[in-house]
Amino acid sequence: MEFFIASVWAAGLAVGIAAFGCGIGQGMGLNGAVSGVARNPEASGKITVTLLIGLAMIESLCIYALVVALILIYAHPQAAAVAELLAH
Repeated sequence: MEFFIASVWAAGLAVGIAAFGCGIGQGMGLNGAVSGVARNPEASGKITVTLLIGLAMIESLCIYALVVALILIYAHPQAAAVAELLAH
């Protein structure tokens, strides 16, 4: 049971840190894109495409952290025992 509690805490902490890091990264990317468009408005199309691809890559890191967190919670040996315990 202690392992399950530790896994839940680790999963929550991992997703929180990943979301924080992704938010910071996306903010920095958006800042750079807005600065680039302000300096050179003619290049806004290329900057927007590159920005959207970069934001998708950054967001995928947060999704990977969520997948790892879900694996920590649901794919360990005690998951069935905990589910049975909570069902009663």
